[in-house]
Amino acid sequence: MSLNVLVVDDSAVMRSMVIRTLKLSGVPLGEIHQAGNGKEGLLALRQSWVDLLLVDLNMPVMSGEEMIARIRQDEKDAELPILVISTEGSQTRIEAIRGQGAEFVHKPFTPEELGSKIRQLTGVTDVQSMECDSEAGFGLDF
Repeated sequence: MSLNVLVVDDSAVMRSMVIRTLKLSGVPLGEIHQAGNGKEGLLALRQSWVDLLLVDLNMPVMSGEEMIARIRQDEKDAELPILVISTEGSQTRIEAIRGQGAEFVHKPFTPEELGSKIRQLTGVTDVQSMECDSEAGFGLDF
């Protein structure tokens, strides 16, 4: 089973890094969608089938926390696996996010950390081959 993923971060560079790391993680991927803030992310969720949401917390227009809260209120997406990728250091804030059913990965992260957390969150066990993808590249260190 491959996962359709939505990556939501206000930094295009960070979205690109997350996608590259995803491709190196061994997680079987389908379509990868992107959004620059929570509001765009909610729109993308309405327009595309998504199996996994990767979201930053601190974004303009609508934060990741607000996006998660709105998703959890929607019966259709209430059980959507959500992984927050952030530099957030507040344990109180992280626990509040976990209380909403989301998991957390700190920046910087490795493909192995990301893949492990995604497999834990989604239950996906298939592993893609780690062939060099010209888009993915190697030597990522973030």
